Amino acid sequence: MADLKGLIETVAKALADQPEVITVRESERRGTTVYELQVASGDLGRVIGRQGRTAAALRTLLASAAEADDQRVSLDIRDQTGRS
Repeated sequence: MADLKGLIETVAKALADQPEVITVRESERRGTTVYELQVASGDLGRVIGRQGRTAAALRTLLASAAEADDQRVSLDIRDQTGRS
């Protein structure tokens, strides 16, 4: 089984100016594993990227890794205040 939480954390910390603030929570919702990535407010744009390209690439990477284990996954990206 792939360490998807660790994968998300590693990639996000590489992108962020404040990697020490990053947290990843894991929960289950209707048969889907939901990962909530929380970053500093100043890093939200950096992690999402222009027109959401970085976030889309991270979601694609996550989905590909999860597919090997027949898992369904979702990624929510939020700042410290809960905004996405």
